[in-house]
Amino acid sequence: MTSLQRFGGLAAGLIALLAAPAAWAASPVGTWEIEMKDSRYRVEMCGDDNTALCGTLIWLGNGADSPENLPYLNTLMIDHAPQTGQGQWKGDLHIYGQTAAGTITQVGADQITLKGCAFGIICKTYQMYRYAE
Repeated sequence: MTSLQRFGGLAAGLIALLAAPAAWAASPVGTWEIEMKDSRYRVEMCGDDNTALCGTLIWLGNGADSPENLPYLNTLMIDHAPQTGQGQWKGDLHIYGQTAAGTITQVGADQITLKGCAFGIICKTYQMYRYAE
């Protein structure tokens, strides 16, 4: 599996965390699952003023739990992304040792859109859904 293919899998999870500002005050805090249902992320507010967004990869399954991906389990994937508007954050996404510029948008109480671009030219958009345990 190439690093670009790996980027696509986990980036999917992260990219689902970015899109258009939400019109309500729903919180992004919680557990989110990527649309492919192969990774989950714990999202929390962070930073000095508690308005930045942080996301940690907390679960891999359904084929994503490979030896290549396991080193990234429990690592910060969304790293203190500053808020740019209501329900929207922009910042770096750390995926497989690479950094991608990302936009995270909460589009609903239970949906986040994540858009990430690696190398400034390869962009992907993913959906994440609130995971109810």
